[in-house]
Amino acid sequence: MDPRPPLPAIAIATIAVAFFALPFLGLLWRVPWSAAWGIITEPDSLNALRLSVECSVLAALLSVVLGVPLAWVLARIEFPGRRIVRALCLLSLVLPPVVAGVALFSAYGRRGLLGGPVADWFGVHLPYSTAGVVIAQTFVAMPFLVLTVEAALRGLDRGPEEAARTLGASSWYSFRRVTVPAIRPALIAGAVLAWARALGEFGATITFAGNLPGTTQTAPLAVYRALETNPDQALVLSVVLIAISFVVLVGLRDRWLTPTSEASR
Repeated sequence: MDPRPPLPAIAIATIAVAFFALPFLGLLWRVPWSAAWGIITEPDSLNALRLSVECSVLAALLSVVLGVPLAWVLARIEFPGRRIVRALCLLSLVLPPVVAGVALFSAYGRRGLLGGPVADWFGVHLPYSTAGVVIAQTFVAMPFLVLTVEAALRGLDRGPEEAARTLGASSWYSFRRVTVPAIRPALIAGAVLAWARALGEFGATITFAGNLPGTTQTAPLAVYRALETNPDQALVLSVVLIAISFVVLVGLRDRWLTPTSEASR
């Protein structure tokens, strides 16, 4: 049993909890609950919420597809400049979101490094499109998955992998059937963190994809617009986003992380 923490630590921890809780309590206090359902079911609110969920799920899936192999390379392969590559791949984690949007424009915009040739050859224009929303969200969300999965791979016991290789399993088979199940809790946690970050993404999205209702206007962008024109809608959408994120994070942690942690004790 853990020793009882000192009273100063409990007092400071209580202050910290209050620091996180008070903004949400203040938001709940100001929400016009009598009109909340009508606001949620308005077409522009439903469209913004639908677009947010669809794009954030796609961004999380894309983060898994690209981020898991990247995390494996960073964790397992020694090569010159690995620290630079890691820093480059995680840079969007600390960049101001607007700067991330400007960088995306420089690469994938109509006159960008890659966006120009892609538009000329294939007629695909990423800025101010739904696909652009997914790209912006993935750009800022994937580092959360990479960090989580890379840390799990670095701490993983490689004995079962080596045993599988000794028994004739290929590298790909060993990765799918041994490595991935072993890091499943970290993989799920990383995917959830990436999804939550994508769901709340604002700066890179509005800079790269714009704020077009029905096309690129996700719920955070709808909140931003409604702050000046319809404050009640901004409050209600904010509460919906908080509730979705809170329920999913708590539910997945209890389902995937707690049993694993207890089993390892």
